[in-house]
Amino acid sequence: MVFDVILYVSLTIFVIGLIVKIYSWFSRKIGISAINTTTVERVSTAFKGVLKVIFSVKILTLIKVFIFDVVFQRKILEENFLRWLMHMLIYGGFMLLLLMHALDKIITIHLFSDYNSTLNPFFFLRDFFGAMVIVGICIAVCRRFIVKVSRLKTNAMDTYVLVILAIILVSGFLLEGLKITAYSEFQNMVEEYADTDDVAELGALESFWVQEFAVVSPNLKAPFDKEVIEEGRELHEMSCASCHSSPRSAFVGYALVKVLNPMAIELDRAGMVGLLWYIHILACFIGLAYLPFSKMFHVIATPVSLLANSVMDEGKSDRANIATRQAIEIDACTHCGTCNLYCSAMMASEATGNDYILPSEKMTFLKGMAAGKDLTSKELKAIQEGVYLCTNCDRCTVVCPSGINLRELWINVREGLIQSGVPEPLVLSPLSIVRGLNQENLAVYDYPRPIELARQAVAGKFDFLMDPERPLSFDKMEMGDDGCGLIDNTFSYCFGCQNCTTVCPVVGSYDNPQEVLGLLPNQIMCCLGLGLTEMASGSRMIWDCLTCYQCQEHCPQNVQVTDILYELKNLAVKKLKKL
Repeated sequence: MVFDVILYVSLTIFVIGLIVKIYSWFSRKIGISAINTTTVERVSTAFKGVLKVIFSVKILTLIKVFIFDVVFQRKILEENFLRWLMHMLIYGGFMLLLLMHALDKIITIHLFSDYNSTLNPFFFLRDFFGAMVIVGICIAVCRRFIVKVSRLKTNAMDTYVLVILAIILVSGFLLEGLKITAYSEFQNMVEEYADTDDVAELGALESFWVQEFAVVSPNLKAPFDKEVIEEGRELHEMSCASCHSSPRSAFVGYALVKVLNPMAIELDRAGMVGLLWYIHILACFIGLAYLPFSKMFHVIATPVSLLANSVMDEGKSDRANIATRQAIEIDACTHCGTCNLYCSAMMASEATGNDYILPSEKMTFLKGMAAGKDLTSKELKAIQEGVYLCTNCDRCTVVCPSGINLRELWINVREGLIQSGVPEPLVLSPLSIVRGLNQENLAVYDYPRPIELARQAVAGKFDFLMDPERPLSFDKMEMGDDGCGLIDNTFSYCFGCQNCTTVCPVVGSYDNPQEVLGLLPNQIMCCLGLGLTEMASGSRMIWDCLTCYQCQEHCPQNVQVTDILYELKNLAVKKLKKL
């Protein structure tokens, strides 16, 4: 009765959580692609898209992806065999245990009329599936905490998944081992199913179970007479064999019997069978109830992501469906770290100490953002930098085993973040080329807004961003203890010949360069010479500089023009990061 109540409460929470999650797929607004789409529109568009795929040749693509990518995890196998083995053991064993054992009264009992958890093949299969998960967990723990695979980050949710699975499996095997040895369990079985009250016959049955089924009896000890064992065998076959296979079939639980045997009687009297049962059941159903709200939800979201991405065409799919797919992709991420291994911007993460530059950590942030988590200003600046430093090389998308279109997601989220009102100086740099290429997808007034905000912040026009009384300087201590920077201040050698400006390819690209760039190279050197560093740092020229070194090579005074522009940019960014 207690079991049924816990089961149905957990299932109810699971179903409610599943409904909430699916609803969030159609209601979440991630980045700018979902701004003008409603939940009703997205549901309707998705339904039409599904029907269109089902009644087209794309259904063959779905079947192919389901078999190779969902069932057999082809992408993981191509990347790393050990990871594939780990994933298949945990995922396969967990799903089979869930369907065949945890939900046996709902599923298994209707598929097999003679089902009983202590009969073969179910007795054996339960241990086999559990052993699969245990081996998979051991590989996962080894990879994350012992081998420490490069760029594989472990967060609280990763640890939770391993811990809850370990508790479920360890408590389950210990419970199985104790139930095999428990004399009280044998007595309960006799009282409920035995067809005799004869003391001698019951003694023979007990002797048989002690010898053949590893029960530890406080009354009887082996060895027993053959006649007694044969009599007990006959009684067993009449009363017990229909629902009890040999415990040797449960190879893991039976192996634990050898360990538990010396203390089996004390453990049984202490009620450890009941205690372990509650621990196991609660762990199972807490895991089940929490599944829609945890990382484990990827067992549902990842197959959906793989199937959706296999039939959606970039540039052709409806905007509402793209918004829905990206919401699904947030839940589909398994935090496996494969994308980190191939990230082109990885070195920037190591240089700055910003983990949000790594794709898997950006996905962790996006999950929190999509769930409505409030971000500190420090977190917001870090994720802005992480998303903006993405080179859009698409390598993470290609290797993602969950089929997530990460490149498209970064482009979408990047724009949403830089429109949030916090200045991001990188929008002024040549790194903005990707955003520029996607300019046609933005509203006319949206594109220049973050650029102007960042330019004003760098120029010190906002008191809360820059302190006008403490202008940027080229002091060695300002640059850092490593001693890098322009110590000689060679801009003081400039006498205004304008040679740097004449040879600059950026200046030559405009009919009226001063109107576009603000200050030209020679004017920036003049500003620095006059101590007007705030004015110099606010020029667009320092961000549009191609670092071709034409100006520096042609300077008759050997002014390090390009290096100065580069350092101005670095100092402006460092100044903003300290705020």
